[in-house]
Amino acid sequence: MTDAVGSIDMPDAEDEAPDSKKKTRKGGKRAKKGPLKRLALFYRQIVAELRKVVWPTRNQLTSYTTAVIIFVVVVIGLITLMDYGLGHVAKYVFG
Repeated sequence: MTDAVGSIDMPDAEDEAPDSKKKTRKGGKRAKKGPLKRLALFYRQIVAELRKVVWPTRNQLTSYTTAVIIFVVVVIGLITLMDYGLGHVAKYVFG
């Protein structure tokens, strides 16, 4: 039975003979560098990534911070009301 992809009964040519000539590398690039060079590379990559970041302006930062504080205060209020209500329900049920 053959479809557009291939035969179900017969494996593809890729599956029949895996390439046994490929050499596996042990350690990769890390094995060639010392620990201090790897650490320096790590910090250079951090600095490069931080340069890509789009930092917010002072107005954006102020508005985002205000929105987060307001949201936290509202959630604290809701949880406080639920706690107060459930406390009264527990006192009523359990005496």
